Amino acid sequence: MCLILFAIDQHDDYPFVAIANRDEFYDRPTRSAHWWEDAPSVFAGRDLEANGTWMGVDRTGRFAAVTNVREPGVKQEAALTRGDLPRRFLQGNLDAKTYLQSLAIDRYAGFNLLLADHSGCWFLSNRDTSIRKIPAGIYGVSNGYFDEPWPKLETGKRALQHCLQAGTDTESLFSILLDKDQASDDVLPETGMPREFERLLSSRFIHSNKYGTRASSVLLRSSNKLSFTERNFDHSGTVGKIISETIFIGS
Repeated sequence: MCLILFAIDQHDDYPFVAIANRDEFYDRPTRSAHWWEDAPSVFAGRDLEANGTWMGVDRTGRFAAVTNVREPGVKQEAALTRGDLPRRFLQGNLDAKTYLQSLAIDRYAGFNLLLADHSGCWFLSNRDTSIRKIPAGIYGVSNGYFDEPWPKLETGKRALQHCLQAGTDTESLFSILLDKDQASDDVLPETGMPREFERLLSSRFIHSNKYGTRASSVLLRSSNKLSFTERNFDHSGTVGKIISETIFIGS
């Protein structure tokens, strides 16, 4: 993922809401969200190049998502793909905190990992190594630090809060992810990227010739079920395959 906006205990019907965009090169082979043949309890997209995932859930209602940390110029020989981080959690049986404590985080390039299970919502980055349990509220994760005030996170969190107060329909949540407004130069984050590319990446929905938003996802979790909807986009930025799955937790 490159953008995750999420809310904890901000809606009477949905104690956990997450909306997210996956940005990637269009030529990277990918499979849309599906029930995995080699792990039948996992519902997630799959990166067919490295065999991991960027975001997924399982039949018990657990959730996992990962973003890269933007570090141009930093050379690191990573032994493992970051897509393994959510994959291993969803395929295993450890609770979120224990799983995070078990990770050899120096074997990965920069990552932000968000997990949710029966014990709550948890976060770990190998660029800020404290494991944190996230209290009630509305948050955002992109390619910087946790809840770093990048323009697309700040405006996205406000839009999510408004949507939750107004009724939380799926279309309204997707509209947050489809926003193509770019930040003005004076508020762009400084991550070491060329200014033109920094500007391109400042919108919630990204589109260029070779790189852009490949999938948008909306996840609503109630006390007994989880609704997962994914929309996929081609190189023209046009919506293609749409997947929708309702998972009755524990079934």
